[in-house]
Amino acid sequence: MTPSSEPAFREHPDRDSLAAALADHIAALVRAAVAARGICALVLSGGTTPVALFARLATLPGLPWDRTVLTLADERWVEPDDPASNEGLVRRTLAPALAQGARFVGLKSRGAVPVDGLAETELRLASVPRPFDLVLLGMGDDGHTASLFPGGEGLADALAGQGRLAASVVPAIPGPPRVTLTLPALLQAREIALLITGPSKRAVYDAALRPGPVEEFPVRGVLHQAAAPVTTWWAP
Repeated sequence: MTPSSEPAFREHPDRDSLAAALADHIAALVRAAVAARGICALVLSGGTTPVALFARLATLPGLPWDRTVLTLADERWVEPDDPASNEGLVRRTLAPALAQGARFVGLKSRGAVPVDGLAETELRLASVPRPFDLVLLGMGDDGHTASLFPGGEGLADALAGQGRLAASVVPAIPGPPRVTLTLPALLQAREIALLITGPSKRAVYDAALRPGPVEEFPVRGVLHQAAAPVTTWWAP
């Protein structure tokens, strides 16, 4: 791991105020990126934690969605209409943004399994401007982020990247295989926001801040690096 200073930490009293503050932050970032470069690229994450954030962001007026590209940090290898699909979640919660012209780049391609679809996924990701303006990540109670799971099949390749934007992974938990942006790809960002809630995840986060192997808590690959600035957004 590359040494770095500790991430900035923004604590909020409750999850509603956290969602509101982060939505306002992302909105300002989108406006600034479009004003400076004519386009904004956001990498989003799925799960339950960002739902309130996306719902709030979708209601904010006057955002230049038609100059914004959305993609995902990771995806389960399921169709977009599957309840477990991160793409489906984003399309539902950010439907107003898509209706106003935001371009969505999905990670699930036509391959039967992720390794069969990686070439197409890579081509799609190559169309997203880099460095990304914002990478929004979450973290699990096991210290995973994106689909970088401790003990997962393909973790070493996903952490190394080897010049690739995406990797196939099979988590050591029940469920479908996944495709994830590699750690080097995630770090090609002007800013990373790590969104976590609850005391149990705060304890895991504090543990991951301590030095140790990335394989133990893969989120360490994001927390202990100097390539991209990280801000952690937390509420009880």
